[in-house]
Amino acid sequence: MATSMGLLLLLLLTQPGAGTGADTEAVVCVGTACYTAHSGKLSAAEAQNHCNQNGGNLATVKSEEEAQHVQRVLAQLLRREAALTARMGKFWIGLQREKGKCLDPSLPLKGFSWVGGGEDTPYSNWHKELRNSCISKRCVSLLLDLSQPLLPSRLPKWSEGPCGSPGSPGSNIEGFVCKFSFKGMCRPLALGGPGQVTYTTPFQTTSSSLEAVPFASAANVACGEGDKDESQSHYFLCKEKAPDVFDWGSSGPLCVSPKYGCSFNNGGCHQDCFEGEDGSFLCGCRPGFRLLDDLVTCASRNPCSSSPCRGGATCILGPHGKNYTCRCPQGYQLDSSQLDCVDVDECQDSPCAQECVNTPGGFRCECWVGYEPGSPGEGACQDVDECALGRSPCAQGCTNTDGSFHCSCKEGYVLAGEDGTQCQDVDECVGPGGPLCDSLCFNTQGSFHCGCLPGWVLAPNGVSCTMGPVSLGPPSGPPDEEDKGEKEGSTVPPAATASPTRGPEGTPKATPTTSRPSLSSDAPITSAPLKMLAPSGSPGVWREPSIHHATAASGPQEPAGGDSSVAAQNNDGTDGQKLLLFYILGTVVAILLLLALALGLLVYRKRRAKREEKKEKQPQNAADSYSWVPERAESRAMENQYSPTPGTDC
Repeated sequence: MATSMGLLLLLLLTQPGAGTGADTEAVVCVGTACYTAHSGKLSAAEAQNHCNQNGGNLATVKSEEEAQHVQRVLAQLLRREAALTARMGKFWIGLQREKGKCLDPSLPLKGFSWVGGGEDTPYSNWHKELRNSCISKRCVSLLLDLSQPLLPSRLPKWSEGPCGSPGSPGSNIEGFVCKFSFKGMCRPLALGGPGQVTYTTPFQTTSSSLEAVPFASAANVACGEGDKDESQSHYFLCKEKAPDVFDWGSSGPLCVSPKYGCSFNNGGCHQDCFEGEDGSFLCGCRPGFRLLDDLVTCASRNPCSSSPCRGGATCILGPHGKNYTCRCPQGYQLDSSQLDCVDVDECQDSPCAQECVNTPGGFRCECWVGYEPGSPGEGACQDVDECALGRSPCAQGCTNTDGSFHCSCKEGYVLAGEDGTQCQDVDECVGPGGPLCDSLCFNTQGSFHCGCLPGWVLAPNGVSCTMGPVSLGPPSGPPDEEDKGEKEGSTVPPAATASPTRGPEGTPKATPTTSRPSLSSDAPITSAPLKMLAPSGSPGVWREPSIHHATAASGPQEPAGGDSSVAAQNNDGTDGQKLLLFYILGTVVAILLLLALALGLLVYRKRRAKREEKKEKQPQNAADSYSWVPERAESRAMENQYSPTPGTDC
């Protein structure tokens, strides 16, 4: 054991910078961890590799207390830098999200995880809303204003972005922070006289101002005020003396001098310093404390007086007050160090009937959509009746189901709307199977009805149309006003009546007179197939004649009003058909005239084009610009030039 310790001490003391007495890097050690800050434009992977080579990882920031430690080490680094311009700088920490893992807004870390592992922590300090990206790896850095002093009340914000690559670390990257964890720490060595202590840590950092020195660190103590006392050097190693007890293995104050006594650094004592007559001195402790084996440090007789338990844990004294245990409040449990508390996830035991939401130190139950918390004695969650009076979202029918509902519509309607709660009328007249009526179809809200063209009547089935009865002659008398108003549109065939006369004997005698021809009541009515034509009259008007049979009666009778109504109906039907035929013929004639006019215009334009084409193709002649002189007779051409009279030989 002594040989191995000597080799370890020799290795640490031969590291570069050992014993120089100057801090070469920014370092803060507290609790069981040390944090170092480094300058350098490296990618996140390169920074992690640098930390890992010395046994650590990029720093975690799992609590506000740890954020303050990281801020302190960054402040040390920035104090050593030259005057910085007013700009924002970023320093890598160990929070990353792998490629393919997407953002989770419900978690404090948003789906990121710490490089060194560990559970999801509740603390976060994001600079702005995160970008939802799953296609690349994302890393987190601390965002600092390099021109402003770091204040404990203004902790560095977290900024996420690309992790960078070798040679291209990313925008505004200035350095990184490492974290090294240890099983324990030693107290700094106290000097009772002039001297210098230089600590060399296992992660290759030297410093003379550590608040706590990590396990396996070496201490080089140089006593004296100058080079003449350089020979007064001491070397110590922080070792584990007992479980969770770490010590340098030294006794009494170092570099003591009768010249100074207790006046220099309180003699190196932790609490009280007592001087002797010969210039010597001893260390002592106040009431309630005891002097430890190094004869310098004082420890409380109550182990809980130093508050060893962290977070919400409570220190509980053991038997005889020699040891202690930490106890957590309800909803929490001790972590692996047995000194701090972590939340218990009660939802893993499924304590709720439906949904369980874990909270710090507890949990709460929630109901699914379509359920609501029930009153005591009715169960945890009960169904919500969405169809209750005043709550129904449906336009017509509503049926409640367990945890939900569904809507329905009356006959002639179908469900509509994005949420399927509204009802829309079905147009039966334009259905996929074609119209339901033989002639005219009129859609109504939730239904429809059929109609017929003038001269046709609706059949009893309410769908087909049949030819209406036709009168064969003109009415024999004026219509009966009462029957006309009461039986409008009805068809009543006229009957043969006898006109009473008196014979020579004066006895009444029936002289039969024949009225206009009419159809008998049992005569068959023929119908022809109808086409879908637009009605010539007002839409939605059709005729439904009722056929009445007239019976012969004794005595004089006036012409029945039914005859006139039949004639009026037949005349209306005939006039309507004639008017429709007139419209059709007029339309055809107009179309033919337009076609003839267009054809004539086309022929004219073609002829004109041909004439112009021939004129352009006719060849040009040079003689076109000249005219021929009429020829003279040969006899006249041979005139005698010697004749005194032109034109004669004499």
